[in-house]
Amino acid sequence: MGRIEYLNDPQAPKPNSLIPACNLLVQSSTGEILIQRRRDTGQWALPGGAQELGETPRQCAIRECREETGITAQITGFLGVYSDPGHIVEYTDGEVRQEYEVTLIGEPVDGEPMENEEASEVRWATIAELSTLDIHSTMRRQIQDFLDGAYPHVD
Repeated sequence: MGRIEYLNDPQAPKPNSLIPACNLLVQSSTGEILIQRRRDTGQWALPGGAQELGETPRQCAIRECREETGITAQITGFLGVYSDPGHIVEYTDGEVRQEYEVTLIGEPVDGEPMENEEASEVRWATIAELSTLDIHSTMRRQIQDFLDGAYPHVD
């Protein structure tokens, strides 16, 4: 399923859903950040996705990280809640979602980065490399909040 992201765009469609999602910012012992290249947009992002019924945000973030990157991580902290009504995600199935993301911080426990049906590439990126990658501005904001120590963040 494809998607288009809008940020403060007056031409963006009106949202018809608000789904809790969880991201996991995983930092290695050497300071690199785990990132994936999304197949639906081609942009780099933290692993994350929609929370399922019966699942906690912690469980969601760990599951999404493992599914999307091949890395099993443990939670070490809370980065923030990001819910900008100006950030709209339009999916090809007709869903138009307002952003609502709980972003947690973690460290790797097991696994190796590997591509999958959602990510065409998965890797550890140095802080310097992050500035050269195509990362949506709302995701870049989350990463920057972490790097700046500006958390917990709550919109």
